[in-house]
Amino acid sequence: MDQIKTGKFISEMRKDTGLTQRQLADMLGISDKTVSKWERGRGLPEVSLMLPLCDALHITVNDLLSGEIVSGDGYRKKAEENMMALMRENEENKRHMLLSVICVVITIIAVCALIIIASFIVMPAAARIAVIAFAAAVMLLGIWAAAVLDVNAGHYECPNCQALFVPSMGEYVKGYHTFTKRRLKCPVCGETGMCRRRVVR
Repeated sequence: MDQIKTGKFISEMRKDTGLTQRQLADMLGISDKTVSKWERGRGLPEVSLMLPLCDALHITVNDLLSGEIVSGDGYRKKAEENMMALMRENEENKRHMLLSVICVVITIIAVCALIIIASFIVMPAAARIAVIAFAAAVMLLGIWAAAVLDVNAGHYECPNCQALFVPSMGEYVKGYHTFTKRRLKCPVCGETGMCRRRVVR
């Protein structure tokens, strides 16, 4: 899906219905910053907001996902294309998540093996230091690779405005986290909170 095209379409349809961003936001129970973010192509509406948004704009979900009014002839084909695109995106997110976990496991095994080698095998002090330094480098590289994969595995949902977003790498690394949530600042409403990971849109 083309977020920029969809955002422009939301903007056009909102203006056609005579609504301001604030009025549309109030109808959906969200902030006008969220609507602004959609219209700038910086994200897509959460699934639970798609039907209310379409009702407010007098369009179909298929129109919304296509970023244009779909004619009767191409409606079914476009609906299938949109469904396949969503499925591909969800599969890609799951694959990134799995690769991230695999990367962490391999990194832990490699670092432990190197530390055991440095601890129990007789070798000169310089070689021991080199092995420990290599273990540290492997650990940092493994964590970085896992973070890159993980940050791209889906989106995070703001607990305040329900916007979906992908954090920057710096915010991701610094954010306190549990397995399913991470403390992040929402780029839409500006609030900081425990944002839930959403692998499947």
